[in-house]
Amino acid sequence: MKNKIITLLFITSILMWNTGCRLDVAPTDAINTSSLLSTSDGLLNVTNGSYALFKDNIEFGGFVDQNNNYLRQYFQMSDFASDDITCAQVTEDPLFYSFTLTHSPDQANSRFFWYVSYKIINSTNTVIDLTSQLQNPDAATSQLIGENYFIRAFVHFNLLRFYAKPFSIDPTAPGVIIRQSVNEDAKKARSTVQECYDFVISDLKKAASLMNASRGPQYASKEAAWALLSRVYLYKEDQTNTIAFADSVINSGKFQLETAEGFKTYFPDAAASTETIMLIAFTSADNKGKFGSIASMIYSDGNSGWGEEFASQSIREEMAPHPEDVRWSYIDTLVDENGAIVQKNGIETFYIKKFSGQGGDPNLSSPVMFRLAEMYLNRAEAFAKSGETDKALADVDVIRSNRGLENALYNGVLPGNTTALDVVLKERRLELAFEGHRALDVYRNKRNMDRSYWGYHLPGLVATDIDLTKKPQGYANELVEWTNPRIIYFIPVDEVLANPLCIQNP
Repeated sequence: MKNKIITLLFITSILMWNTGCRLDVAPTDAINTSSLLSTSDGLLNVTNGSYALFKDNIEFGGFVDQNNNYLRQYFQMSDFASDDITCAQVTEDPLFYSFTLTHSPDQANSRFFWYVSYKIINSTNTVIDLTSQLQNPDAATSQLIGENYFIRAFVHFNLLRFYAKPFSIDPTAPGVIIRQSVNEDAKKARSTVQECYDFVISDLKKAASLMNASRGPQYASKEAAWALLSRVYLYKEDQTNTIAFADSVINSGKFQLETAEGFKTYFPDAAASTETIMLIAFTSADNKGKFGSIASMIYSDGNSGWGEEFASQSIREEMAPHPEDVRWSYIDTLVDENGAIVQKNGIETFYIKKFSGQGGDPNLSSPVMFRLAEMYLNRAEAFAKSGETDKALADVDVIRSNRGLENALYNGVLPGNTTALDVVLKERRLELAFEGHRALDVYRNKRNMDRSYWGYHLPGLVATDIDLTKKPQGYANELVEWTNPRIIYFIPVDEVLANPLCIQNP
């Protein structure tokens, strides 16, 4: 059977579909045509090559930019558009457009993210197309096929998050281009948001049915598929299925929340933690260093990175009532020799350390894509929206009791002038901060984002304007309404010019 796979992979490598998204580079762990002919592990290597594309710097626009990799752009385009991170200076890096919402179709980080996303999808389609001809594959082969379905769904869903309106706002709105075969016409229209969700859910259910031989947290698994299904259904406002798939993960017996003490070192050691469902594994050989790592944007030990983006005043105010909360361990305050907080361009320096410290390296981490805490919070939000307040608060308390807040549990009692959903969304913000969730959590719930704190997300701001004792007034993007068309990105110009069927976002 393996020999059949190798032959099919070789044939398809000659016929691969191309819309500027060819599998035409050799990323980490990937293979070329000659190695396909000499190895019995062709399927394994092509699959591992897809994972590598999440972290590798690949050629785009004729050259390789060290700042161009999927994960760096993913966190820029999600978190930097939220109220959790402050931009501390004007920069020519395209990450600035995410802060200021001054998007354009030729925005470099968005163009690369779209490009590499469909490159990953094309790689998975190569495997899926070929293996569709196999009869009764063994467990190891089924696992790899399932991983490709999972990756395809994961990447399509992330594209939806950035380039389409949230399902809860308009399921009939244009979604993204669904690519499910290497043999498709390059010119293809965007499917609706509803159609895209249906496609992602179908792929994930297929993936879950196939994956029964887990290869570890650095790869997709049945539980990772359940976790993503829980997230997708949450975004879809399907409370029953959100709860069901969160239950499947929680009750699997394979995962356990980190204790308060363990959480302090969780992210640097995420690969070894029982809280981790799936991560993108980096080794010292993958280290992006000062150029290209996630950490270098949000942390510096004085020499390791730029450290130009800080934890915002907004999220620190949310955390302030509980200094005992161990989640403070991932916010590092820079102080001078007198113990005063250092200001850069008038903005207090609070570095973020969720992407630092693996192996003691300030620029190295293996970013977590899914962890058990999110499953409790997904379920809590679904309970809150279903009117089951006690269950929602109980799930929130499970998180808080493992984050040093045993003396600050809700115990079934809502604080005054709040709803269960208010409580859950606040806890999501604190627990999942800087992990790519915040902006969508706000907008998909049809809430506005309050960014009325000092930072260069405010267009026209100069250092002399800053008065840290006051809230800024009169600047654009202080309050981002959920109806603002720029909560999503423009479709990149490359796609629109090459594919006239792809309509642009307004």
